Amino acid sequence: MSGIGIILVVIGLALIGWLTARARAGGFRTAGAGTVQRFSSLPGHHGWYVALWTLVPPLAFLAIWSLVSPAMVTETVLTSPVAIRLPPPGFDRASILSEARELGAGRAYGAFNELSRLLAPAYAAAQSRYDWIATGLSLLLAFAGGAFAFTRVRPGFGARTKVERIVMGLLLAASLIAILTTIGIVASLLYEAGRFFRIVPVTDFLFGTHWSPQVIDGRDPGASLGAVPLFWGTFFIGAVIAMAVAIPFGLMSAVYLTQYAAPRTRRWMKPILEVLAGVPTVVYGYFAALTVAPAVRDLAVSIGIGGASSESALAAGAVMGVMIIPFVSSMADDSLAAVPGAMRDGSLAMGATSSETIRKVLLPAALPGVVGGVLLAISRAIGETMIVVMAASGVATLTANPFASTTTVTRQIVDLLTGEAEFDSPKTLAAFALGLTLFIVTLLLNIVALHVVKRYREAYE
Repeated sequence: MSGIGIILVVIGLALIGWLTARARAGGFRTAGAGTVQRFSSLPGHHGWYVALWTLVPPLAFLAIWSLVSPAMVTETVLTSPVAIRLPPPGFDRASILSEARELGAGRAYGAFNELSRLLAPAYAAAQSRYDWIATGLSLLLAFAGGAFAFTRVRPGFGARTKVERIVMGLLLAASLIAILTTIGIVASLLYEAGRFFRIVPVTDFLFGTHWSPQVIDGRDPGASLGAVPLFWGTFFIGAVIAMAVAIPFGLMSAVYLTQYAAPRTRRWMKPILEVLAGVPTVVYGYFAALTVAPAVRDLAVSIGIGGASSESALAAGAVMGVMIIPFVSSMADDSLAAVPGAMRDGSLAMGATSSETIRKVLLPAALPGVVGGVLLAISRAIGETMIVVMAASGVATLTANPFASTTTVTRQIVDLLTGEAEFDSPKTLAAFALGLTLFIVTLLLNIVALHVVKRYREAYE
């Protein structure tokens, strides 16, 4: 039975357990009519107690099984007679096994390697066997958990407290998943970056000005892996050009929506502005590559700038700035709206105009919140990938010319991790060093931004 089928069966058993336990608990109240009894839980609590005991153990088992069963299936296949013809462990062997797995599961209709076709029946048989083992163990856990819980359904049993504890445990597990995922990401970055820095000195990576991972000297790999051009390109595109677009337009839109727009106008303009935040970044990338980049190149040629590129920093940065306008606008909007109305009314009562009140009272008061929003927008911009992959260049240069080609950290990470490069090479491991650097920078920006926003909120609470 497939995984989805097992889950549906377990859910059906949990539903049966819920109905049965609820009916039994309701029967206690009917049987005790006319007598004084204390019921610590409602019939629904007893039903949920049995349902959770029927549902949670098999689902937890299936989650663990889905992680370990592929390895067990592969080990079983490797013991088959056909597996003797497999090449030694390496790329060809992994591709043959992967192709055989797809054929055995019915997700492929042809094989590039004859050995994959021969191994497919062994994969199908092994997968079927382990699926039936998973089905049997899941049903056993469901029946055992449901029976155990059903035997505890009685008038004095505190099912409500037990259900609340189970739900609390599930919520705790859900929150731990996010924490453990973050820890896993950081640990993997640190481990792989540590391998890179054992080959390339940290100083060569952080302060070197020559980036050419395609041509690495085996005696001195750090000479070709200086990341300063990448850091500059990321800062130039994400923090200079993008912010030059996002800050004025985002701030002005927030001022208009909070101070000048009629309520009816605000109701339909604010959602339209926030739609920009929901547009997939690949759409922005297509727009930058196909529309903005040629227009920027033609503009440079028309004003006499030689060497203008169709993969310019200006094209990628401008579109990125448009993408993060909603971030700046939303934070500025909230900051301006949080300024006490007495400050605005007092300024107007003293004879100041609306524009003077905005410039000299509201914006200075809301500045910490605006700054926090800008810092969050910068961290979002420097981590953007699709726009720079599709619109920026892959050439690492140190230039302040917005019409010239330049690249970013995220673009280079994509380039380094695509293709058939060896995973243990300095070229591939450099992607993890770049990722770790980008992670640290964005983390610091987020910490500073959240600290600024927190101080701003405390000032007016």
